[in-house]
Amino acid sequence: MLSVKNISKSYGTHVAVDHLSFEVNDGEIFGLLGANGAGKTTTFRMIMGLLDPEGGSITLDGKPIDYSMTDRIGFVTEERSLLTKLTVRDQLIYYGTLKGMTEEEIEKKTDVWLERFGIKEYKNRKIKELSKGNQQKIQFISAILHDPKLLILDEPFSGLDPMNVSIFQKTILELKEKGCSIIFSSHQMETIELFCEKLLILVKGKVVLSGYLKDIKKEYRRKNIFIRGDVSIEKIKKVPGVLEITSFPEEYCVKIQDESVIDSVFKEVAKKQITKFVVEEPSLNEIFIEKVGQAYDE
Repeated sequence: MLSVKNISKSYGTHVAVDHLSFEVNDGEIFGLLGANGAGKTTTFRMIMGLLDPEGGSITLDGKPIDYSMTDRIGFVTEERSLLTKLTVRDQLIYYGTLKGMTEEEIEKKTDVWLERFGIKEYKNRKIKELSKGNQQKIQFISAILHDPKLLILDEPFSGLDPMNVSIFQKTILELKEKGCSIIFSSHQMETIELFCEKLLILVKGKVVLSGYLKDIKKEYRRKNIFIRGDVSIEKIKKVPGVLEITSFPEEYCVKIQDESVIDSVFKEVAKKQITKFVVEEPSLNEIFIEKVGQAYDE
């Protein structure tokens, strides 16, 4: 388990991370979200032991993270950190050796992962000769080659097509099943919703929202009603508790204050011919935009 307790970090007068605390259990995928400049990268660097926090503690399985513990961590950075003049094989041998693996172990696992990601024929090609998507695969393989106990994923799907995203997703879920603690950061909220049970949102280094995703959605209270049919938008707008209506090619999305408004909206549209009336929880993207926007306005 990763435990982050009350850590802070400043650069001069700028507070990048302000008394941050969270835990990631074994076999759990945790979402760390925030707009650019929120403090995510600084947090990752402190977890990796690249920066020292100003107070507080960071432990993995109860032990402080220092040089002796970094072999148990894998990190996929948003910016590619590959040595482009090396071949794929040499790149992975280099990273694997840094993580304490023998060359024999590295060779065996390299063949397995290259085969799985469909790039075995590139083993002796230089990194710079690979497409951006294939470079991202090598970056990912280098982070998991040593079976990390903690895996940090910062925009791991950047530059990937849907087929390769699917391969990454399956691999991440397998690592979770093996007990790996995973921190997932992405601006793609639908990806966070797919993977993460728990999350927190940072704004200017401070936590503005945290908890289990299902509880966050429940506490948000607002709902979305998707309606298809011959309805009067102007009349729906007048229903108390209706906040906003968005028109799509074949249906409308009616945002309401809370579930108590559902019956009133249904009574209004039931007067017409409708083929769809579906109530859904708000998306994480909606919640993120509102919470981050409120924090910046304060």
